[in-house]
Amino acid sequence: MGCQYFQACDHGAGTFTIGLPKLTFGRGCLNEAGVRAAARGMSRIVLFTDPFLKDGPYVAVVQKSLQQAGIDSAIFSEIRIEPDDTSVKNAAEFIAQGNFDGVVSVGGGSVLDTAKAAMVYGLYPADFLDYFPPPLGQGKPIPGPLLPHLACPTTSGTGSECTSMSVIRINDLNTKFVLGNPLLLPDEALVDPACCDSLPANIVASTGFDLLSHAIECYTAKAYTRWATVDDPLKRPFNQGANPWSDLAATRALEIVGEFIERGVNDAGDHEARDQLMWGATLAGMAFGNSGTHLPHALSYGVTHLMRDITTDDYAVESPFIPHGISVIASAPAIFRYTAAGAPERHLEAANSLGANVGDAGHDEAGEVVAGRIIELMEKTAMPNGIGDLGFGEADVKPLAASTIRQGRAIANAPRETNLQDIENIYAAAISYA
Repeated sequence: MGCQYFQACDHGAGTFTIGLPKLTFGRGCLNEAGVRAAARGMSRIVLFTDPFLKDGPYVAVVQKSLQQAGIDSAIFSEIRIEPDDTSVKNAAEFIAQGNFDGVVSVGGGSVLDTAKAAMVYGLYPADFLDYFPPPLGQGKPIPGPLLPHLACPTTSGTGSECTSMSVIRINDLNTKFVLGNPLLLPDEALVDPACCDSLPANIVASTGFDLLSHAIECYTAKAYTRWATVDDPLKRPFNQGANPWSDLAATRALEIVGEFIERGVNDAGDHEARDQLMWGATLAGMAFGNSGTHLPHALSYGVTHLMRDITTDDYAVESPFIPHGISVIASAPAIFRYTAAGAPERHLEAANSLGANVGDAGHDEAGEVVAGRIIELMEKTAMPNGIGDLGFGEADVKPLAASTIRQGRAIANAPRETNLQDIENIYAAAISYA
């Protein structure tokens, strides 16, 4: 199946490029931060974290390790959960004034994404949208290299430690968009699953479904051979479509989430499950970091754009707030019922990896098999039953679709061509799965 899916086509890409950080995984690896930062030539670093982690044990471990290696550090913790252009500009100013030779980030995806983008604007000031792709921005190249970056994730979902992307809310548009460039890829990642031991159930669930969606989106994405050839290979983006390497990581990530998400969410003492989910998140980050996501992430930005008075258990964030993983998974079953027609074999293979009973299901049943398994896992982990549980109804379908249609790259990465009417239909079908 893999060879057939990547069969060459006229004017399509014939090569793909894989980018990864140097990765260290395992309990206690945060203690290696100082040695690894010093080996990268760091002597004075900015340590990015968030207000909730600043005075906690994980930052303390990293700081101690840095001190033991003779590395000076300054903390920046004024980070917004779901970063926006204002919070990134503040972080960029901190970098610009600090005379730093390295960056260490300790936190969830918001922290890691802020660190990436802050380096861009701190080192190479510009109008904020200049580095974003058209039609949103000017698509200008980042003029030079960034600082060496050691990324230390503390949640098992985003995989940001393994991607060259930063997701930022543009306040004037009140919507999230992706800043992507190979230069944003961290140089090293320290993935310590012990960071997940104390996470509340709803955070494990939200980040776990982000992991699930990363993996299944990149596995079912449009093949890299269906994207146009890039004339300059140095400008080839890593969000290049499904490819044989990303398939390997995505398949294993799906197997992990299918086996362990229920255990990891419902039993904080199940270290095996939470360790596995952390590994799965890293694998999924490696996968989608080299293929890109598609419709579930595109539609999630419409949800967080138009969300109203809502908060989420276990997240100390003021209303309105819907965690990224929940905004992604709420529409996913309806989306995969739609996209399955574009690549039914891939959807069945993904469903099988996720633990669905595929049996002798035919191509016309692929979408239902995938959707059924995702809904089953959502029910077992107390996730919302569609976007209706997030406060949306039929009257919101058209505004949600109008917001989403701006996510051009992600929409184009789907295995099936998708227009505004299709997106409206998906949102309508995602209101409830009961």
